[in-house]
Amino acid sequence: MRDLAGGFRYLLAGQRWVFGHGRWLGFGLLPGLVSLVLYAAAMVGLYSGADDLAAWATPFAEDWSSPWLGLFRGFLTGVVFGLGLFLAVITFTAVTLLVGQPFYESLSEQVDRSEGGEVPESGLPLWRELWVSARDSVRVLGRVLLYGLLLFALGFVPVIGQTVVPFLGFCVSGYFLTQELTAVALQRRKVELAERLELLRSRRMMVLGFGVPLVLAFVVPLVAVFLMPGAVAGATLMARDLMGGADAPGGRAAGEPAAPAAPATGFGPPPVY
Repeated sequence: MRDLAGGFRYLLAGQRWVFGHGRWLGFGLLPGLVSLVLYAAAMVGLYSGADDLAAWATPFAEDWSSPWLGLFRGFLTGVVFGLGLFLAVITFTAVTLLVGQPFYESLSEQVDRSEGGEVPESGLPLWRELWVSARDSVRVLGRVLLYGLLLFALGFVPVIGQTVVPFLGFCVSGYFLTQELTAVALQRRKVELAERLELLRSRRMMVLGFGVPLVLAFVVPLVAVFLMPGAVAGATLMARDLMGGADAPGGRAAGEPAAPAAPATGFGPPPVY
């Protein structure tokens, strides 16, 4: 329970950080707004076509009597839309991080800078960072799809499909959402995907404490956009902990007073004088 609460504290700490650095909040909103428009259009399309998809997939039910045909296809439509929403929550972060790679990279660096200690830099050109981010996101997405298909199948099991499966769905979503968010800071530390997944497994409850509340919030599209910069900041704070950043020279544990931040460098909004 301590790790579970600790993950939630990192989430709150990240939101406090961006709201305390308003120009970085505005800077970090841009990629989320672009992704929101794309995903809103996709979800509207899925909602409009879900009934037709359910009818196409169940020709064997055409002769069923009322109300069983309507109930069955209505249930299937809900499952399809729920699966789409599940995938949207996961892929929204990956796509937004890819679109906003330079933005979130700079935000994450500034969080490290404000916390003190070493500020790692990947040293890679932008195109290479985008390639690595996209490659790792596809690998993670493959894992998510496997879990998603399994949960989709279990959704047809009576009782379990309506109780346990949604709970597991949020846990899986939260876990991989946290993986995507911490990747921004961990890639700068040259931590490969396999090592990142191992780090997260070592603090599984902390990861769930961070990711599950965020998934619940991300169900509301506009909330996802406004929380995204703070989620990146909080994930950076968590990455410091996972890598022992709190014990590094000049570092500190979450919640302790921060040292004054050095001026931002690199890609980012201009300093305010």
